[in-house]
Amino acid sequence: MIKNVLKSLEFLGTRQFRITSRTLTMSKINSPYFKDVLTPELNQLSEIFNKNGFEIRIAGGAVRDLLMGKSPADVDFATTATPDQMKDMFTKENIRMINALGEKHGTITARINDTVNFEVTTLRIDKVTDGRRAEVEFTKDWQIDANRRDLTINSMFLGLDGTLYDYFGGEEDLKNRVVKFVGNPVTRIQEDYLRILRYFRFYGRIADSADNHCQDTIDAIRDNVQGLDIVSGERIWSEWKKILVGNYAGELTLKMIEVGLGPRIGLPSDTNQEEFNKVYKLSQEKQLSLAATTLLAGLLTNEDEVWKLQARLKLSGAERDNALFVVAHREEKTHSEDPLRPYQYLYVDGKTKEIANFIQEFLKYRGETDLLQRFQKWDPPKFPLTGHHLKEANVPPGKAMSVVLTKIKEEWKLSNFTMPLDTMISRIPDVLDSISVDDLRRAPPGGGKRKREKSKQR
Repeated sequence: MIKNVLKSLEFLGTRQFRITSRTLTMSKINSPYFKDVLTPELNQLSEIFNKNGFEIRIAGGAVRDLLMGKSPADVDFATTATPDQMKDMFTKENIRMINALGEKHGTITARINDTVNFEVTTLRIDKVTDGRRAEVEFTKDWQIDANRRDLTINSMFLGLDGTLYDYFGGEEDLKNRVVKFVGNPVTRIQEDYLRILRYFRFYGRIADSADNHCQDTIDAIRDNVQGLDIVSGERIWSEWKKILVGNYAGELTLKMIEVGLGPRIGLPSDTNQEEFNKVYKLSQEKQLSLAATTLLAGLLTNEDEVWKLQARLKLSGAERDNALFVVAHREEKTHSEDPLRPYQYLYVDGKTKEIANFIQEFLKYRGETDLLQRFQKWDPPKFPLTGHHLKEANVPPGKAMSVVLTKIKEEWKLSNFTMPLDTMISRIPDVLDSISVDDLRRAPPGGGKRKREKSKQR
């Protein structure tokens, strides 16, 4: 192992940097997955850089995963070559380049043998940052590039000969399951406030206990939560939902609330932490994997709070509707004959194709594993009576037709879904005669639910 004391630049503001000392540790990686990364296409890419006098190394998350004995899902690369130099090299070698949008950030994507894409990014300095985006300047200094990265465990490089270049003790932090920012945590956070959520996400992936945070990191986050106000809801949700389905999802979410993130990320000021804790503990005890918004619904008291969360995070329609469904139906449901029956009723009355998923998430929310298994095995019946049958029976269109369908459907449900179609058709005249003014007044207009939802979104 070779250790050299080196100097680094720490960003302070517009074109201001602080010189700091640190130690470079070099060692050889020992990972069974490293050989899998060294494909013929990567070797071809490496030869192009070597032939032109430039270095190329594996960067960031792939290095972390290899050190943890995992096969990396994505492998990114860093180089001393500038984008223009890369374009010249690849053009001479007849290598196709794609995704020109990355060039302004220093990334060139080369497609080798028309089969594998390699994203290669020039080493850089973040000259000016606004808390989300940075104006970059290219450099050939690996240490400076490492210094601008967020966490020590993400700041390592790996040479294609297996040499690990570790500038901030990332390998040691990984062994100790410690998640720390590179250098000053306040500086790193103020460069990009989304790093607050990235910290919690990586804590869930790396740490071996639920509450072993470095106090200076937590203090830095607490003092800078207001910075998340400038971060888009989509980016916040992209990080947070990974936290909610990862290790220590409950503990980390409550820690986020404790340090003041709640109102910044769409939560009400008074969250329902007792309900959230109950749901999370049930999911852990019964080994149930809850969708992100299923667990998140435990913090919310009513549907209005779901809509406010949606306004901040821009949840997908299915994610929003799942949370709305859980909040609306989470109270215990009973039936004198069969406890599954209320959930079967919810299914056949459902107006969306995701209703089965919503019911399963709701049953997981309540920890009802037996009912969940029964529901998953149930073959749902289809209500056979249609508007065509009612039209042939001279039921007037509009609200009357809606009321007749609803009343006969209720009878079908009470028959445990066994009432034959002929019986339903024979019931139409009597049901039509039984309709009251109040029935018509309560009946929603056509498309009522969709109209209400659109109105709510506006």
